[in-house]
Order: sequence, then structure tokens, then C-alpha cells
Amino acid sequence: MIRTGGAARTGIGSPLKHALKDWAQTDAVTWIYLFKALIASCLTLWLSMRFELPQPATAITTVFIVMQPLSGHVLAKSIYRFIGTLAGSAFSVLLMAVFPQNNELFLGGLALWVFVCSTGAARQRNFRAYGFVLAGYTAVMIALPVVDHPNRVFMAAVWRVLEISLGIGCASLISATVFPLTTSSALLKSVNVRFGSFADFAVTGLRQTGKNDEFERVNLRFFSEAVGLEVLRSITTFEDPEMRRRSGRLNRLNSEFMAVTTRFNALHQLLERRGDVGAGAHASGTNAEWVALAALIEPYAGRSLLEDDANRLAAQLETFKEGLPAAIRIKRSIFERGEPSRDELLDFNTAYELLYRFVEELREYALTHASLADHSHAREDWSEPFVAQTNWWASIAAGLRSACVLLVLSWLWIVTTWPSGAAMTLVSALTVGLSAFSTNPKRMSFQIACGTAATAAIGVFEVFFVYPLIDGFPLLCLVIAPVIMLGTYLLARPQWAGYGLGMLVFFGTNSVPANLTIYNPYGLINDYLAMVFGMLVCAVAGAVILPPNSPWLWRRLERDLRRQVVFAIRAPLQALASGFDSGTRDLMHQANGFATGHPDVQRSLLRWTLVVLDVGHAIIELRREEAKLPDFPCYRESEPWRQSLRLMSRALMRLFVKPGAGNLRRCLAAVERSINCVQETTEPFASHFQTSPLRRVESYLHFVRTSLLAPNTPLSIHLPAHPSRGNHYVS
Repeated sequence: MIRTGGAARTGIGSPLKHALKDWAQTDAVTWIYLFKALIASCLTLWLSMRFELPQPATAITTVFIVMQPLSGHVLAKSIYRFIGTLAGSAFSVLLMAVFPQNNELFLGGLALWVFVCSTGAARQRNFRAYGFVLAGYTAVMIALPVVDHPNRVFMAAVWRVLEISLGIGCASLISATVFPLTTSSALLKSVNVRFGSFADFAVTGLRQTGKNDEFERVNLRFFSEAVGLEVLRSITTFEDPEMRRRSGRLNRLNSEFMAVTTRFNALHQLLERRGDVGAGAHASGTNAEWVALAALIEPYAGRSLLEDDANRLAAQLETFKEGLPAAIRIKRSIFERGEPSRDELLDFNTAYELLYRFVEELREYALTHASLADHSHAREDWSEPFVAQTNWWASIAAGLRSACVLLVLSWLWIVTTWPSGAAMTLVSALTVGLSAFSTNPKRMSFQIACGTAATAAIGVFEVFFVYPLIDGFPLLCLVIAPVIMLGTYLLARPQWAGYGLGMLVFFGTNSVPANLTIYNPYGLINDYLAMVFGMLVCAVAGAVILPPNSPWLWRRLERDLRRQVVFAIRAPLQALASGFDSGTRDLMHQANGFATGHPDVQRSLLRWTLVVLDVGHAIIELRREEAKLPDFPCYRESEPWRQSLRLMSRALMRLFVKPGAGNLRRCLAAVERSINCVQETTEPFASHFQTSPLRRVESYLHFVRTSLLAPNTPLSIHLPAHPSRGNHYVS
């Protein structure tokens, strides 16, 4: 049985990302991480010297890079580092064999390889991106030092693979055996806490209105949680066989959570548009259901959802769902006696449909959560993976920056014949690779340069004034320990990670003694100067060559977000909902990171995401209902209402591809025609309308219309100043 923790209280909307960040940055975890990094690096250095590896610095640098607070992260990063190292080593040998005596073509081929790898790093997710980075700069680090001695490239590749393997082995061993902190426990804790945060959010949303900023802020956190949980799930498959057995259920749980949050957002926004949230609201006649649902969820708000809680919640939701149709039929009959307008009746039907779907999907989520306690379960059979979305232009821009930096510095090296030009070019390749998947490569490169500059002073002092005075390996560990501890501490803080990376990697590369140590002050100082210069060039390139944190990328990501509606209309129905949900959230997560420091842009992107999710899910539900309709005359393909749906879909695609007042007006008119056609089709069956499948079609059409007319979306600028409540538009 998998079960974690007690019922820890959390604040409203406490997200996975922030919970993990707070947990990972507690003093105890930080100190454990620091000492584990120190032990692993010292063990690696000792073994490197005992085995007489040519470059112990490569092995110890590997420890600095792959070491993480959680053992699963270390294992996943190590595996991809090893794969990337093999790929880069093989390419360096191949390239040297093809161009052994032509430096220009050799460096051009190397730049092309770095372009491909940096593009792949920006395109991929999780530690797969790190594998691409390693493949890129490993080829540079192997080939450049022996560019004038092609016959040495094969042994250089072999030694590098051995040194990196030793670093990976030591880091993984120490991480897994010395006070291990598993990713599996962090994942389960996050899953349990996440539902309590959502329950708090849902109860507040059902009882209050008028807090749009808070509503958007918490939604943004849930978007980040969905992406973060997928990262943790993919990592735990490397670490824990028990979690591998539950990988399908965790994937399903994440997909169902996305569906639940999207459905609740749709329900809440429909009620808020019509003033039907809060204790005094009676516009749609369903206020009692909101009160009852809020009371049902409230006991689970703000605390961890454990196995027994999940089973109890599922049973309560099943009872609530079974009694809902009869209660709504009674309310509808009472409501219709007041001779409501057409729009008021559509509001009633749509709100009821969304409420029923929300309860149903919340019950499915609770059942999947409860199933995690079993070693095997039928819910493990899930074939709808998380779909990551990355803009190709953003990926190509990262590759272009990397290739340009490498070509410019290689040309500078050849023209000036600077003895430290190889170090400059090599380090620039490493820096652009590490910043390829950063949201702000300029800042990351500059931080690495500052960290390297600081460690240059420390490294020169230790190499020439401390190392000659000590004797024995214990004293060596003692004098390098402060640098390792400080760099690791900075690396553990996301806002200072670049400084820590620069300190650790380049102290290890230049100032850790080799088995054959050469004391060359001129060469060491020149190498450090070349490194800092190369990093500053990388920072300039990050600011000049298509920087990702600039309007050109925000506009493309916004366009990609809007085109998710086209995806919902055109893609095959199988696994469409989960692919649409995950892809849209992933795009929003990226866009929000790139727009850091620009709250207006972030707010606009978030509002586009919300309207895309609302309209996209309504379209998917329309397509599902249309596919399920029975073979009666009024449901045939040739019927006018089906033709009107096709025209409406085309109008929606035009609107979201190219938003504007004209396209919005035509789209609203197309939706209105579809609603009228559906109503005309069901007119002969009025006595059976309550159970007609077309009622659900009509409800989702009405929801599409109200979503397009919402006052707080980016489309609202194209609406008339005072649209009527009936919202009827004509061509």
C-alpha cells in the first residue's frame, strides 16, 4: 500500500510547484544536499586519482552537474547525461575522421551539431533536454583540445566516457544511500496535497464571486502543477519499480485533474457571467445544488487526500450524482412555470449539464486516486499521454544562438591564434548549451560568467598558494570543500543557480588537480579570462539573437494557444481531451515563464488560455455528442443542424486564427444559427426534449456563445460597448 503523511493543513490554492519548492529549500534538506554533494565529489576525486584517469576534473564536474536533492532526479539526469555523452563522443570521432586536417570544415560541422543539439534541448522536456545539451557540448569538449592531433580523439572520447561514468556512479550511489530523499514520496505527497488545494478553491468559487484576479492566479498555479507533476511522474519511473507499476494511473490522475479544473472553470465562469454564484443568487434556480456540492467538498479542503478519504469522496459524489437528475427535473418544471426567456432556459440547461459533468469527472478522479493504493488495478490501462507543446521557432532560435556563438568564437580563435582560444570556444559551447532551455539565456549566461569570475580568483589563489603547502588527499578535500559547499548552496536556489553552476563547473574544470598537475600561472589566468569572455559573448547573443523573453516569442506562443481550438476541432476524437488539456497547459506554462517580469503579457496569455480551454472543451463535447447520436431521421448527416455545426466550426477556426471584430461577429452569428437549427429540429419532439441528446448539443452551443461574449477575455475588445443580455447577433 502506498500512503503518505497525515492531514497537513495548507492555504487556499497551495500549488505543487510552490509546495515542492518550499520543501526542497528547507534548511534540513539543503544541508543534507550540500553534504551529499561534498561526499560524492570527494569520493569521485579519490577514485579518479586512484585509477589514474587523465582528467579527474571531468569526473568531479559530472558530480556537480547531476547532483540533486532528490535521488530520482539524480538517476534520471545521470542516465540522460550518459546517453548524451555517448552520442557526443561518437559524433566527435566521426567528425574528426571526416575532416582531420581542415579546421574550418571541422568547426563548421561542430557548429552544425551544436545547432541540432541546442534545438533539440529547447524542444524536449524534462531531462531529455539535458541529454541533447550533453550531446552537443561533449563533442566540442572532446574534439577541440585535440584538434591539432586527430589521432588522439578516440582515446579522448574513451577517457571522457570513463570519467563521466565514474562521476555518475558516485553521485547515484551517495544520493541513493546517504539520507535518501526519494522523488516517489515527494510525488505522492504533492498529489495528496493538490486535491486539498483544489477543494479549497472550488468551495470558495462556489460561494463567492467578483475575485477575478484571485481566480486567474490560482488557475495559473494549477496549470504549473499539471506540468510539474508530469515531470515528477516521468522521473519516478527511473527510481521506483512500485511507481512504474502506477505510472499509467498517475498519468490518468493528472489528466483527470486537468479535466476537473477545466470543467469547474467553465461552470464557475458561466455562473459568474449570469450572476448565479453566492448565497443570494437564484437566476437559474440551481443555487441549492451549488450549496450542497460545496458542503460535500468542504471537509476535504485544505488537507491531504488519503486513500480512505478518496473512497469516501467517490461514494458521496456517486450518491450526489444519482440524485441530481430527479432534483433538476423538479427544479426545471418549477422554473418553466415562470415563463423564462430562451436564454434563461439555455442558462439553466447549460449550468445543469456542466454541473453533472463536473461531479462525474470529480468522482472519476477520486476513484483513480484511491486506486493508487493497489499494486495493480484496471485503471492502470491508460493510453492518453501528456502532450508537450513547444514552438519550433523558439527551438530553432536556441539552436541558431548556439551555432552563431560557436562560429564567431571559432573564427576569433583562428584569426588571433590565442593560446586560450580553445578554452574560450569550448566554454562558450557549454554555456550556450546549458542556457538553451532557459527562459532567459542572457541572464543565465551572465550569472555563469559572474560565478566563473569569482571562482577564478579563488582557483588561482588555491592552485598557487594553497596546494603547494598541503600534503595528502584529506587536506585537499578540506581546502576545496568551502568552494563546493558555497557553489552547491547557490545551485540549490533557482534565482542564483547560474552563479553556483559557474563556480562549481569551472572551478572543477580548471582548479582541481589532475593526476599530472602542471603549474602554469600564465596559462591558468588566460584560460579563466577566455572563459569569462566567452560567457559574456553568450550573454550578448542571448540578448541580441532572437531572445526568448521578448515580444516575438510571446506573439507566437499566443498564436499557438489560440490554434489549440483548431486542434480541438480537427484532431481525431481518441485521446483528444487529454491531449488538448495537456498541450494547452504546457504552452501556457512556457509562455508564462518567458514573459516573467511582464505582468500585462502574462495576464493576457492566461486569459487567452482560459477562453481557449472553455471553447475547446465545449467543441470536444459537441463532437462526442454528435458521434453518439442514434440513427433517427432528425440525427442524419444531411440534417440542417449538422451542416450549421460545420459552418460554426469553420467560423471558430477563423476567429481564433485571426481574432477581430468581423470574425467575432460572424462566429457569433454562426453559433446563433446552430442553436436555432437545433431548436427547430427538436420542436416536433418537444414532449421528449428533456431526454433528447440534442439538449446537450444545444447546451454546449450556448456555452460557446457565452464564452465568446464574456467581458474578461481578450475577445471582449471586439464586442459592442453594451451588448444586450440576449446576445443575439446577425450577419
